[in-house]
Amino acid sequence: MEKPDPTALAADIKRWARELGFSRVGIAGVERPEDERRLLDWLERGMHGGMDYMARHGTNRSRPAALVPGTLRVVSVGLDYLPDAADMDENLAAPERAYVSRYALGRDYHKLMRNRLQALADRIAAAIGPFGYRAFADSAPVLEKAIARDAGVGFIGKHTNLIDRDGGSWFFLGELYTDLPLPVDVPATAHCGTCARCIDVCPTQAIVAPYTLDARRCISYLTIELRDSIPTELRPLIGNRIYGCDDCQLVCPWNKFAKVSLERDFAVRHGLDRATLVELFAWDEDEFLRRTEGSAIRRIGHEMWLRNIAVALGNAPRTPEIVAALEARAAHPSALVREHVAWALERHAERAPAA
Repeated sequence: MEKPDPTALAADIKRWARELGFSRVGIAGVERPEDERRLLDWLERGMHGGMDYMARHGTNRSRPAALVPGTLRVVSVGLDYLPDAADMDENLAAPERAYVSRYALGRDYHKLMRNRLQALADRIAAAIGPFGYRAFADSAPVLEKAIARDAGVGFIGKHTNLIDRDGGSWFFLGELYTDLPLPVDVPATAHCGTCARCIDVCPTQAIVAPYTLDARRCISYLTIELRDSIPTELRPLIGNRIYGCDDCQLVCPWNKFAKVSLERDFAVRHGLDRATLVELFAWDEDEFLRRTEGSAIRRIGHEMWLRNIAVALGNAPRTPEIVAALEARAAHPSALVREHVAWALERHAERAPAA
């Protein structure tokens, strides 16, 4: 095959990406020294908490060519995931119900994103012949939000999530590292202005400064990444959030432009947008594994699932049903579960009416 025209090929790649269902696409280079400086400073301050892999990967995250030798450009793609779910603000206001982050209400996105990125690579190869590439969807040390910003896909908000001015922030990111010398897109510029709603609303005040998140305080980290005991001082602030947290996105003005995803895989499963804490706490391990098959939730395992729900039950109003559910798990084989159940029961004992 004759050598492709880079500009024409870039236009084709963007068209093919949209034909494959991606809602946004752009192309970025590989140099971002300022983001690397911020990453290293963040790691030095220990804000990654127990995510030791972030420190181990070091500058591989900020240097695509170090992770995949020969990389010249990164094709950044976005895929809307907002499900047609129950009113999530209403869910947060109902303490007896469980709040699951919107991205995890349906099927796990990793496989879907990787398959579509592979399909995009196949389309490119069919047009130009073999070329060097690697596809990633939160599956490698990639500075995906900075890449997406440089690709013009969106800007990084003060909450550190990526925002598309035309589509909000409810979308997944994926990347195709490539050795093709494609023209790069104009980076997106920030448009948060003086707005600080995300900072003000964060239940644990994890956004310690604009564009700086202390993961050690973030509810998503505490309920998904942290494998040990949740700090007692943070437990009351978690409320009924049992898997992740969307508060900073729920208040973002740009999300008035968000669109409900048409992807069937992202449709709500097992009524997780309306489930009660007691209902989910009753799942034994077999039921947990069965109901979370193909879901991102499965990665935390049954033990952490019970740990998280125990905290939420401790934050819920005292009812006979909730106290009975906790007492039923008081002798659980896991010390981690027992500790959090004991904390929750102690909270309810303090609320019990005087004899």
